[in-house]
Amino acid sequence: MSANALWQCRDVTADPLSLHQAQAFMDELPDRPLAGIILRLLSGMLFTGMMVCVKAASEATPLGQIVFFRSLFALLPVVLFLAWRREFPAGLATRRPGGHLLRSGLGAAAMFASFAALALLPVAEATLLAQLTPVLMAIGGVLLLRERLTLQRTAALLLALAGVAVLVLPSLGGDGASLAGYLLALLAALLTAGALLTVRRISRTETPGAIAFYFILMSALAGLVTWPLGWADLDGKQLWLLMFAGLFGGAAHICMTLALRYAEVSRLAPFEYLALIWPVLADLAIFGLAPSAGFLLALPLVLAGAGLAAFEGRRVRWPLRR
Repeated sequence: MSANALWQCRDVTADPLSLHQAQAFMDELPDRPLAGIILRLLSGMLFTGMMVCVKAASEATPLGQIVFFRSLFALLPVVLFLAWRREFPAGLATRRPGGHLLRSGLGAAAMFASFAALALLPVAEATLLAQLTPVLMAIGGVLLLRERLTLQRTAALLLALAGVAVLVLPSLGGDGASLAGYLLALLAALLTAGALLTVRRISRTETPGAIAFYFILMSALAGLVTWPLGWADLDGKQLWLLMFAGLFGGAAHICMTLALRYAEVSRLAPFEYLALIWPVLADLAIFGLAPSAGFLLALPLVLAGAGLAAFEGRRVRWPLRR
């Protein structure tokens, strides 16, 4: 399993654009680690902004409506970026519509689950559980793609499971809302892992622009299907939240793409986990939620497991050294 693939799946609602676009860019520019680091940090801030908007909007907006508007507005920066790359619309041609349908369906389901979890959990806890995706993807590679089960992957799984237990077990005696949020977040991580395993298969023949575009389009259509179930009449505040959720999400993927264009994954590794600072600060400043004891105990366990899975067999390089 490539470290690039595992890096991309950090964000549970991520499109495949940054992973495969970055791989296509690798040989185009000389290594510029400082630019890559800045763009990676900016990407983390934008993803957190998206999650804050989704959580705030969830107080008065149905889940399907949030998914629709988030996907709709995310199309704008992504299409503009692909047009700048001269990959739109020619790059949308596909030879594997069935593969796109499976990948996009799994990704859309992951988006529904992750946004539902965000409505019930602090942003930091939802973000932390998204870090399980590399571990689940590593195990999925063993079960579905006949990859080798290494000692490092086994250790990653055990660390991740220990972190989940530390975070989830205290909620068993609570009101049930937190437990439901944890289960939804775990489901989202599992679905995201499945979606990215599918991406690995179809990317042999499909362009990154097509994979990204059809995923966002499918998510928007999945959200639109919920319209007959009842949507809210949006006021100005709700509309702005949904618009910025989409724009932040699309821009975050572009920043991730460019970060991997300018710097290797192993250079960016020390800065990956700094992205968790922004959700913690957002919980404190916007929602008045301090990190729980379970979160603080689970944090090193989950991140250690994710790090083992993501960088198996790779040496982490010093960020600014050439």
